[in-house]
Amino acid sequence: MSNFLRIKDVMKKTGIAKSTIWLWVSEGKFPKPIKLSPRITVWDEELINRWQDDYK
Repeated sequence: MSNFLRIKDVMKKTGIAKSTIWLWVSEGKFPKPIKLSPRITVWDEELINRWQDDYK
């Protein structure tokens, strides 16, 4: 089972700025987040790990 990461955790894990993450999501270059509620957005850590493996 995967963990969910909030934006600050994604920034820390990837070293990518928040604005760049959202830009890349909109351009299809970064995994799409999951909207849990109107104020809570998360990413599946496994998808982030796979993206990092492919990005390197």
